Amino acid sequence: MNTSDNDLAVAAASGDAEAFSALLTRCYDSLFRLAFRLTGSQHEAEDLTQDICVALPTKLRSFRGDAQFTTWLYRITVNTAHDRRRRMASHARAASGWGEWEHNRQAADSDAAKQVDWLTTAMAGLPVDLRDTLALVLDDMTHREAATVLGVSEGTVSWRISEAKKHLRALRQTEDQV
Repeated sequence: MNTSDNDLAVAAASGDAEAFSALLTRCYDSLFRLAFRLTGSQHEAEDLTQDICVALPTKLRSFRGDAQFTTWLYRITVNTAHDRRRRMASHARAASGWGEWEHNRQAADSDAAKQVDWLTTAMAGLPVDLRDTLALVLDDMTHREAATVLGVSEGTVSWRISEAKKHLRALRQTEDQV
């Protein structure tokens, strides 16, 4: 076949599958070599080459034949490689803060878990009426709702919460001094 790359490109742009296949067969190896030189990695070069081959039928519609097909294809390859590098750099910048964020999140979760564990243990040492009242209020009940559940006045619930806080505060101060 003595058809030029430019003629094959024009035919492929018009939808000629055989011309596209012949064009791809002719240029694939040199396209891959360029992609390898641009990326320095066989894996990245394979990905880049595949991306270009997938996009080539659409991109061929813009081929006007003003330049050699290989020159035009190499320009697309270089541009695609630059785009991939920029995208990877953007992803790396975006991901770089996540490690620190995740570490901080785990530390906060650990602190919260320690506080919950401490409170659970400390509540076990409270008198039953204070513990029950505190448990209801910590479970997002209003003082009025807790009073209804416990069969006491709303003022009694408020007093019990105050007493529970005093006991817990005293326990915390004792632990901090040790």
